[in-house]
Amino acid sequence: MRTGEPRFTFGIEEEYHLVDLESRDLAPAPPELMAACEAALGGQVSPEFLRSQIEVGTRVMTSFGEARAELGTLRTTIAELAGAHGLAPLAAGTHPFGRGDVIPPTDRDRYRALVDDLQHVVRRLATCGMHVHVGLADDDLRIDIMNQMRYFVPHLLALSTSSPFWQGDNTGLKCYRLSVLDELPRTGLPGRFSSWAEYAGTIDVLVRARVIENASKVWWDIRPSARFQTLELRVADSCTRLEDALAVAAVFVCLCRMLYRLRRNNQSWRTYPLFLLEENRWRAQRYGAKATLFDFGKGELVPMADLAEEIIAITAEDAAALGCEAEVARIRTIVAEGTSADRQVACFDAAQAAGKAPAAALQAVVDMLVGETREKL
Repeated sequence: MRTGEPRFTFGIEEEYHLVDLESRDLAPAPPELMAACEAALGGQVSPEFLRSQIEVGTRVMTSFGEARAELGTLRTTIAELAGAHGLAPLAAGTHPFGRGDVIPPTDRDRYRALVDDLQHVVRRLATCGMHVHVGLADDDLRIDIMNQMRYFVPHLLALSTSSPFWQGDNTGLKCYRLSVLDELPRTGLPGRFSSWAEYAGTIDVLVRARVIENASKVWWDIRPSARFQTLELRVADSCTRLEDALAVAAVFVCLCRMLYRLRRNNQSWRTYPLFLLEENRWRAQRYGAKATLFDFGKGELVPMADLAEEIIAITAEDAAALGCEAEVARIRTIVAEGTSADRQVACFDAAQAAGKAPAAALQAVVDMLVGETREKL
């Protein structure tokens, strides 16, 4: 490693819904469950906006072997402790039929302030995502990589989709979660910034006007973290299968390293107008791993299967250096077999074909999600 080169450490945060194992509906966590989780996992677990949500986070990781073991332990621990209360964690962008607007928010000042500020918009926020942080200590480097990484945000979204249902309806989208998030201010893809100074100055306009306290209230698909010296991917749905989560995280870390190599050689990935990037974002949201996305250089739509092969090829050196070739290669399986969203819709359709009423078919989807969330690796 060259002097001053980033180590590309990373961390993964996952949000889970909590469901009642009898009704399969969303269920608030009793205080004793959160207390037990905090006693077992310390600062690696925290409540989320709704009391039916819980978040876990890894420590700073240097290898995906470590990440697999730690995320597996976090998922297993939450599942075991929740099971003692008749509950289970569910890793998916949305619950198939639950209504978050009837679940009380977590009783914290931060969340009370969100309700007061955002009103009905935030009451719909029954969504769970996966956030991946990559350590990049240099401020201007973080902004430069973010500018270039916007091109790949739709690809990462397509590989993670797990929210086809909303309040009992098949939305026809593989990621309805983004439709909910897009109702919030300061979401979506960021614009391009020429430097850290321009980014910081832009955020400071809102801070000085007391619109927001700090950059943590900027919820872009990808952003410089407000707490750490990291670039944070936020667009991904919570991946139901742990192996899929690791694959998406590995691709993000490797793409960051690949873009850094370009910068080191006085090159860069071509940037495109936000209008065009958002078209790919929509296509990924609508079609998931079965999408065709624009290759803007070619000016044509390309299947995700081909795009996955291109990602594997351009990050081969990086995956080898970081020891995550297997995790990156898994995106072939995701594209071939589909994401959680595809499996959820298939499960629902199969249950209905077997004679189950829609409500029972949705419960079958929940059962599938609960099982896959705690699948043994």
